[in-house]
Amino acid sequence: MVDTHDRLRIDKWLWQARFVKSRPLAVTLISGGHLRVNGQKVIKPGRAVGPGDVLTFALHGQVRVVRILACGTRRGPASEAATLYELIEGRAPETENA
Repeated sequence: MVDTHDRLRIDKWLWQARFVKSRPLAVTLISGGHLRVNGQKVIKPGRAVGPGDVLTFALHGQVRVVRILACGTRRGPASEAATLYELIEGRAPETENA
């Protein structure tokens, strides 16, 4: 059985990991069909993700591929957000834009 604390809505995770500035922007990204979870297109922002899931999305003209390492509990500083994922391809979000 999967512990519910190990899963989080994808829109909230993108916001906590500082890839987007707000949850509504995350919803727009997801609803627009610009995000894949483990290779499958996702259009519902309520989709639960957790450690081990691989996200592929285009943001600011660059494709980013990240593996989720943790869900987190809040939107903390950039140093804390960086512990939530492993960058596979692309670049990490810039601190001043987050």
